[in-house]
Parts: sequence; C-alpha cells; structure tokens
Amino acid sequence: MEYSTKCLVSACLVGLCTRYDGCSKADPACLRLLADRLWIPVCPEQLGGLATPRPEASLTGGDGHGVLAGTARVVDRAGLDVTDAFVRGARMALTIVQAQNITLCLLKSGSPSCGLSPLTGVTAALLQDHGIRIISF
Repeated sequence: MEYSTKCLVSACLVGLCTRYDGCSKADPACLRLLADRLWIPVCPEQLGGLATPRPEASLTGGDGHGVLAGTARVVDRAGLDVTDAFVRGARMALTIVQAQNITLCLLKSGSPSCGLSPLTGVTAALLQDHGIRIISF
C-alpha cells in the first residue's frame, strides 16, 4: 500500500473517545492497516451534531439504505428520533470523502452510522451508494 493512499476511518477505531458512551473501540487490525496510509478520523454522529456521550441509538424499520430512502428511522434509547442528525453526519462524511478523493473507508461494525452488520448503517449506506469501498472492523 502506498503512503499517499488516503482513507477515512471511524474515529473510535483509532482510539478517540467518540462512541455514544464516550469510549473508544481502538482496533489493532485497523491500526495496522492504517500504518502506511494517510487517514482522516471522523465520527458521523458527532458531525451530525450529536453530543458525546449520547443515548445509544438504533435503526428501526430497516437499515441505513431505508433511512436514506425515508422508510426507516434512527431512534435513541430515550425514544428521540435522531434520524436527521445521522443523515446530516453521513452527508458530511461523504463530503470529506469526495473532497479528499478517498476510495476506501474503515468503519466500525455494529454502528447505526458506520456498521455493515448486522444492519448497514446510514453513513455506510451513503458511502456504498457512491461506490466507496468499506472495510468493517
């Protein structure tokens, strides 16, 4: 891999305390993959205006593709609909990816923003829709 290859990475995977619970999920395999790359850490939920810590959120009525299509929502544990913040954060992440000509994103699995499983998150769905390769950790 070339050092000049840029990628976007979920901020929690590189040790930043951006998760909903204020913790990180630093991933050694992800960090190894980043060793010879330029990378930009992002938290789509923070980009969308949500605080840290924040109530845990989940996808309801479908996955991130459904959220983008308007057929699913993101609701936090307190029952607050946070769909708009998730969509806003996803769009901001896409803007960064496009502005930096990024073609690879390393994202946190299980996240309603970044996950590919068990459901595709909102940001992951938007990036997929724009042909961006995603590796899930």
